[in-house]
Amino acid sequence: MREIQASEAKTHLPQLLDDIERGETVIITRHGRPIARLIPEASISRDRRIETVERLKALRATMPNVPLDELRAMRHEGHKY
Repeated sequence: MREIQASEAKTHLPQLLDDIERGETVIITRHGRPIARLIPEASISRDRRIETVERLKALRATMPNVPLDELRAMRHEGHKY
């Protein structure tokens, strides 16, 4: 991960985008203070998937355990054949 000044990022945007596309993460700073983080799109998707799985695990931990045969019986409950 590298840091780059906002003025330099503006000047070298095409090269910066190429670097990000190759998987590099770049932090843009203004007056030495971080203001933005640029990451490849694939990283965003991966991070969202990881976050979603963690949220599902947390939700599942709050749910009661239901036996498999009971789940199978419930899937057809209310169907008219």
